[in-house]
Amino acid sequence: MSGKYSRIAIVTGATSGIGEATARKFVASGYGVAGNGRNAEKLRALEQELGAAFIGLAGDASDSAVLDRLFVSASERFGKPADIVVANAGRGLGGSVKDADLSRFEDMLKINVTGTLALLQKAARKMADEQRPDYPKKAADIVIIGSVVGRHISPFSAVYGATKFAVHSLAEGLRREVGPKGIRVSLVEPGIVVSGFQDGAGYTEDMVHHFEEKFGPLLHGDDVANAIHYIVNQPPHVHISDIMVRPTRQDYP
Repeated sequence: MSGKYSRIAIVTGATSGIGEATARKFVASGYGVAGNGRNAEKLRALEQELGAAFIGLAGDASDSAVLDRLFVSASERFGKPADIVVANAGRGLGGSVKDADLSRFEDMLKINVTGTLALLQKAARKMADEQRPDYPKKAADIVIIGSVVGRHISPFSAVYGATKFAVHSLAEGLRREVGPKGIRVSLVEPGIVVSGFQDGAGYTEDMVHHFEEKFGPLLHGDDVANAIHYIVNQPPHVHISDIMVRPTRQDYP
């Protein structure tokens, strides 16, 4: 089956928003995709809809055993190891440093930072061996979903933004480490994207409506998936290390 797919991708947070749109974009482009998310029912629905090109694995993306199974499942299903990993799983937390609900902070830190770091480590270690004989004949990509608030401090989402500042540091550190080995590490920093993220972050309907009025039309998952596809579709010697994607009218952050 390995010859059937031009590339093999692992996508975390694949059951909604940017992750789902990316999985769909990759399948439409002839890639095999192993997708992870917590919603097992949604993963089964995607398997039914997308067919043999998509395999879902339910579980917590901060769980090392789940990540191990994801890499094994991709190789077993598609006959060759993943050469794209999209670290997308994460959650938000509305509120300022003074007012954020810290009872939810540790869970966010675990998925946004600790889980992302675990995925980056596994991807880098596996790809380093596989890329050594293959570069520059083929590409290997690690794409990390950051945020505009991981670069520009917003007082109203500074606690969430702090986790994205951490992820941005990990992305650049990893790029400097494995870029010379032929592995591309790319950071995608979206602005406001309409998805289930807002509900999970505790944003009210009024707040989302305010975003739409002030900055709309807002981004959707497809808009960010297009940027991710552009990154991984470059020739192996071309590295897009950082893309920020905002709604046109979003002036800040």
